[in-house]
Amino acid sequence: MNKVVLMGRLTREPDIRYSQGERAMAIARYTLAVDRRVRRSMDSSMEQQTADFINCVAFDRSAEFAEKYFHQGTKIAVSGRIQTGSYVNKEGQKVYTTEVIVEDQEFAESKAASTTNGEQMTESARVPNPSNAIGDGFINIPDEVDDEGLPFN
Repeated sequence: MNKVVLMGRLTREPDIRYSQGERAMAIARYTLAVDRRVRRSMDSSMEQQTADFINCVAFDRSAEFAEKYFHQGTKIAVSGRIQTGSYVNKEGQKVYTTEVIVEDQEFAESKAASTTNGEQMTESARVPNPSNAIGDGFINIPDEVDDEGLPFN
């Protein structure tokens, strides 16, 4: 069985290209920085965060989704399969490749938790804070929130 599941952050914007031919297909290439689990030592000053940088390739609709919604720093979860290959570079040396062929990809954190324009946007910026509850234990809903957005009537 060849199955890979990863969660990490994009190291840069996805590189999108389109195949040639009658039906052009999108191909997205991106690299995920996936944190390694590190063993805790007795001396915590010796610990350092390490990551693996894993090349991923998505095709067709998955590639179009990556082009539209994925950006540098976005935390995503990917499942797929490992594919190896090789080629001869310009210097005549054989280069071996390993990449994950993406079968499924999704966001691994909420939009509110991700960084927007360099500022951290917290969930409390969008959701009423329970500490703002009035005396009867109910949250005071701001006037700008319409009843249609509430999960009950």
